Amino acid sequence: MSTFDTNLEHLAGADTTRALEIAPRVWWVGHILEDDIFQCHVYLIEQGDQSVLIDPGSLLTFPATLEKIEEVIPFANIRYFVCHHQDPDIAASLPMIDALVRRPDAVVVTHWRAQALLKHYGIKMPFWLVDQNDWRLALEDRELRFIFTPYAHFPGAICSFDASTGVLFSSDIFGGFTERPALVAQDESYFESMRPFHEHYMPSPDILDFALRRIAEHPVRIIAPQHGSIIPERLVAFMTGALRHLDCGIYLHAQGNTDIQRLSRLNTTLREITQTMLLYRDFRDIADRLRQVVSRNLPVERIDYYARLEDDSVLALTHENRFSGISGEAPTAVAALMGQDREDWRALHRDHPTMRGHVLHSDTFRAGPAEHGGLVVTLPLFSPSHQVIEAVALIHLADVVDLTPDEEQVICQIAMPLQVALEREVIYRSIDAKRREAYQRSIRDSLTGLFNRLYMQDVMKRQCRIHDRDPNAGVTAIMIDIDHFKAINDTYGHVVGDEALKHVAERLQGCSRETDVLVRFGGEEFILYLIGTAPSEASAQAERIRSTIEERGIGLDDGRRLAITVSLGVATRVQKEPLEDLIRRADEALYRAKKAGRNRCESA
Repeated sequence: MSTFDTNLEHLAGADTTRALEIAPRVWWVGHILEDDIFQCHVYLIEQGDQSVLIDPGSLLTFPATLEKIEEVIPFANIRYFVCHHQDPDIAASLPMIDALVRRPDAVVVTHWRAQALLKHYGIKMPFWLVDQNDWRLALEDRELRFIFTPYAHFPGAICSFDASTGVLFSSDIFGGFTERPALVAQDESYFESMRPFHEHYMPSPDILDFALRRIAEHPVRIIAPQHGSIIPERLVAFMTGALRHLDCGIYLHAQGNTDIQRLSRLNTTLREITQTMLLYRDFRDIADRLRQVVSRNLPVERIDYYARLEDDSVLALTHENRFSGISGEAPTAVAALMGQDREDWRALHRDHPTMRGHVLHSDTFRAGPAEHGGLVVTLPLFSPSHQVIEAVALIHLADVVDLTPDEEQVICQIAMPLQVALEREVIYRSIDAKRREAYQRSIRDSLTGLFNRLYMQDVMKRQCRIHDRDPNAGVTAIMIDIDHFKAINDTYGHVVGDEALKHVAERLQGCSRETDVLVRFGGEEFILYLIGTAPSEASAQAERIRSTIEERGIGLDDGRRLAITVSLGVATRVQKEPLEDLIRRADEALYRAKKAGRNRCESA
């Protein structure tokens, strides 16, 4: 390590599209997301076939991380997947990893408290718990030591220390918000990126100080955090000292009246708000818990939440839908607020006639009479980046009450946790929608929308195994080929050829049941798998398909209609027959139909 650049000057201006070595056999393999102040980093410790991946990443970053890993070692060489905590920004990729891993000795390395939540990702890999293994992991040429840093930010939070290089993989500690992502911190000014991160993220100065004292027991030379920038050796002491003097846990700080009993009650409420964000991840749990906390100060009936999505529709998380979320239109009063900046918000309450009877509190929220009695508190939630209203919370109170300063502060204090919770919920739903969209793209033919051969192999082999156990769950394959398709392309062009393919696909879909599996096999060939259909019924179905397609052709630009016909081959599976043999027999029957003059059906 003595000859290695611990100040990381070799990484100045480095190409972050490639894997980067930050210490001997220690690699940064993360992915920089554009316009994201919350960058997440992934690290690889190269150890032959016992290699270690630190905080694997999210669904947004893992594909790029996988490419970088493969620049250094085969992915199969990774045995240990360290998760310092369970949040989706470091652990959402675990199901994807679980599907890629083939070696039986691969494990997820974590603390028992994180395991209790990580297991809900549904992974098959076993867990290797640091607290059950003396907080050490022996590797090929080094030892990885685990440092317990509880409640920073999570009850079971840990850091990892590579004793041979002096690299501390610090998880959330030393993380920062970086408006302009920099892989390596350049000078002491990086602390200003760390300050807001820790002030709102760490529960209290005592907890942070305890974690820093545990870390100080180790000779740290480079700090590799999960967020923000990597800290070189020349800045380690400064950043550590500055964090020790940071007043974090800002949600617990009272304002105004210094009566000790009042402060104790208020701080208890504010602490519970913070703990809600630390302990809960599901929005329904957060919403229920926040209602309970606020109800101790106010006669709350319910709290409804509305968040604007990327397509400008609004996600409604309300008491009526049990916070499951419905995307659509927001109530008129809420929709009118979306996209307003803070000055718009203030001006609305100065000038707009509909705001008579509504009181603006601290420029933060308004309170006014509810439609059916009681009071409704409207709490706008501003996006940190653009400072416009992206979400709104409506707190419905059973009675009309005069809000005290304490109650005002409670409402003001829940704004940031709600903003974070709603942003996270929107991100989760966006990721899930993109995942579903990507999955559909991967299993469907882009032209016809039918299933592709990749999906066919997966689903039909499962169906064949069911048939092997249950003779009543029979499988019949009908192979369909468009007659004289090459001539159509040659005569009318590929645009008409594509229309012919889509025309046949639509007719086939119209002749199929939900239980059937319809596949574009390739070129002008399709396969329809009938599940649980008798052979005689399958032949009749093939004939119906043939006549349906023959009935109507496709329109040409000159007003004429082009006749389309198909030839079909039918084969019914026998138990234990491989899928490939079933397809071959259906293809042979199709060949006979074409040889006999086309536009006809033949059975195997």
